Amino acid sequence: MATPGNSTPGGKNLGKKDRREAAREKARQDREAERKRVRRNKIFLQGGVGVAVIAIAAIVMLVIVNQPKPVELSTNAAGPLNMASDGILLSGPDLAAVPTPATAANGKPTPTKQDRSKLNIVTYIDYQCPYCDQFETTNNAQLKELVSSGKATLEIHPIANLDASSQGTKYSTRAANAAACVANYDPNNFFAVNAALFANQPAEGTSGLTDEKLISILSKAGSSSDKISTCVKSQQFATWVGQETQRTRGATIPNSSLTTQANGLGTPTVIVNGVQWNPTGNDLTDPSAFTKFLATVPTE
Repeated sequence: MATPGNSTPGGKNLGKKDRREAAREKARQDREAERKRVRRNKIFLQGGVGVAVIAIAAIVMLVIVNQPKPVELSTNAAGPLNMASDGILLSGPDLAAVPTPATAANGKPTPTKQDRSKLNIVTYIDYQCPYCDQFETTNNAQLKELVSSGKATLEIHPIANLDASSQGTKYSTRAANAAACVANYDPNNFFAVNAALFANQPAEGTSGLTDEKLISILSKAGSSSDKISTCVKSQQFATWVGQETQRTRGATIPNSSLTTQANGLGTPTVIVNGVQWNPTGNDLTDPSAFTKFLATVPTE
């Protein structure tokens, strides 16, 4: 009688040697099957990990795409119209911009020729600077009254000191570029846009506002056109912003005796008829403090 497991499929009894060979073959087949199973599971695992990696990468890419793009400055770009001094000069009852040609690519700015019979108020501001916001918000009404009444002119220089405070999106540069777009395409509305940018100022350390949000702010302030929108999105004057910011570093500020350090101006810097205002304590939030300072400034 044949022992179970010791016969061929055809029913023939196996000898001892044949049984040994059969056992070896069975073991080999079992090992091969196990190797295939392990390899198959490995492939499935790698595939699952790959799908997860792709999904994560897609999420990360979506976040990056929806963030404002950092500015990459070239070395050659013209400035905006009406900012030949690196600032925009506003005067008269409508706070209109004084027209000037653009600074040529790699050209030098032309300092404003001041009329010292009145107050020549010059500000250097950064749209992400909270102290600038305090000054602008506190003194907006009296600045408007002084300029519209003919007692003063106002020259605003948007610079970009705080790009490192916006999580890589360079908000200071992008906001200054947006202001420059208005100076170039809608200069007589600059005062309103300047106020609106501070009214909507993002906190330091955040990613700032998107270009679309900047365009919306300009539009609500009265500056809306395809040219302005394209200018903001393309960051047409971003290179110029970088260049004019650099010009405030380690330099003598025009129409003053102020010489800056290599790291540039603190913001806000306010100079009237060559005299720098040095606020202390709560002066930036007290409109009477700036009024008292103006009363000390000499005119001719």
